[in-house]
Amino acid sequence: MSFGLTFDKLLIIGVLALLLIGPERLPGYAQRLGEWTRRLREYFGSTRERMREEMGEDFDEIDWKQLDPRQYDPRRIIREALTEPREAPAPARESAYAQRQRRLREQREAAADSGAATPFDPDAT
Repeated sequence: MSFGLTFDKLLIIGVLALLLIGPERLPGYAQRLGEWTRRLREYFGSTRERMREEMGEDFDEIDWKQLDPRQYDPRRIIREALTEPREAPAPARESAYAQRQRRLREQREAAADSGAATPFDPDAT
């Protein structure tokens, strides 16, 4: 993790630390910071090893990049949603009433083609 620290930012932090802490105490604080960094690194390393022991082979199969919360940047999600090609909407499901009306219309058309009257035809008497 870089936290977006560039050389310029590190230089500014160093100058501020020198001014605020003082040149006499700065080496002691730098040594403590180094110790804390080593302890954290060891802690995370032992945690990773403990998880590997408890989970077994499943630990190595986990896609850690997929679990990274940084991938859920709202700006990226919106940008991708706006640039994706849209799919055609699925046709609406025909209601039962519309299905009956369609069948009656088809029966009338079939009866008209054959010349016979159907009981559903209101004009046939």
